[in-house]
Amino acid sequence: MSLSRAPRRRSPSGRALLLTAVTVTGALTLTACSGSDSGKPTGSGGNYVTGASGISTSAKGERTEAPGLDGETVDGKSLDTKALKGKVVVLNVWGSWCPPCRGEARSFAKVSKELADAGKDVVFVGVNVRDNSKQNAAAFEETFGITYPSLYDPDGRLLLRFPKGSLNPNAIPSTLVLDREGGIAARTLAPLSEEQLRSMIDPVLAEQ
Repeated sequence: MSLSRAPRRRSPSGRALLLTAVTVTGALTLTACSGSDSGKPTGSGGNYVTGASGISTSAKGERTEAPGLDGETVDGKSLDTKALKGKVVVLNVWGSWCPPCRGEARSFAKVSKELADAGKDVVFVGVNVRDNSKQNAAAFEETFGITYPSLYDPDGRLLLRFPKGSLNPNAIPSTLVLDREGGIAARTLAPLSEEQLRSMIDPVLAEQ
């Protein structure tokens, strides 16, 4: 007498784990370049604290130093952020293809111009990522009145220089504020209004 083997079935717990993994993967995909404020963490992590607004801050003396970013800009010039030490630096990661980036662009154009006109000790630098041509990036800057330079980083290689576990710009858009010593003082992984952008910059500018 031969015995036939019954088809193997997944246990209910195994099916649940598989569904959870699929759900998490889908969520990560959907939140890339998203303007949604849902799911923002609060509390502390490492040497920084994330508020209800989604803006993370690190206290002076506890900040991770940002890596130097260098290369060709969208307008064909050269830029090295190491040369900007001594000034507060606002780094904005963006792409012309990203709707939330388009939504925050006018706020960045306005705040950067007003701070420059007021003689404030702050400079803005963009990092343009995943744009296949400089023409698209240049058209974006012209449309929204962006006058500060942006490093052209289509493969996102510059962003890989940031150490894991730090306040690194791991979403698009992302914005970092560096203090005068090059430490990462604040970060957000969401698009910003004018008021939110100023709330990140002003405390760092006020530091002595």
